Amino acid sequence: MKLNKITSTIRISTTSKLDGIRSWSLQALDTCPGSIESPGVLVDACKGCYATTGNYNYPNVKQPRESNKLDWQRINWVDEMCQALDSDRYFRWFDSGDMYSLGLAEKILEVMKRTPWVKHWLPTRMYKFPKFQLVIDEMKALENVSVRFSSDSIQGEFIPGTHGSVIIPCPDFELEGVSLCEAYENDGKCSGCRNCWDKKIEVIAYPAHGKKMQKVIRIMKS
Repeated sequence: MKLNKITSTIRISTTSKLDGIRSWSLQALDTCPGSIESPGVLVDACKGCYATTGNYNYPNVKQPRESNKLDWQRINWVDEMCQALDSDRYFRWFDSGDMYSLGLAEKILEVMKRTPWVKHWLPTRMYKFPKFQLVIDEMKALENVSVRFSSDSIQGEFIPGTHGSVIIPCPDFELEGVSLCEAYENDGKCSGCRNCWDKKIEVIAYPAHGKKMQKVIRIMKS
């Protein structure tokens, strides 16, 4: 993973998994109010969060995400984000973190509106909070935006018509009515697949990956 400083203090990350498609992110869990099931307890899907392990713990990866938490509050942030996306055709919001603030959500919506040449993918759990409903509805109405409500389950449980993504314990887990993420067959890379950005695909199932998530699954089975 490398980080590109685009204009001013805009920090956008590039991950090899996404074929070089870029993303704007925040620190995991610190900006994820939807990850909390009850005081001190995370939902199952967040207990094994990949963005709390490995490279995500390196200072050079954490620092830009922490910086972004302040940077988006600048008056010129929307203008500079639109400029930064001038050459992008696909973009992912939040490979870690979430749009924890309504003000941030409104600014992201403005970026989406002003960059119609970009297909935006935004996974989120902020749909749990009523005050985000209007801005999320506006995002979902845009032709160039795919908003996917993340299920809290790691056992393939989701609500049809609500959730746009769910974690399954293994690739051969039988689940009807979903599109299976096949990155696990391609060394963990998208390899040209753009299903996450495709609004016509209602639900995508992601096989659990990473040692931390596998440990959570083992504990649940025991």
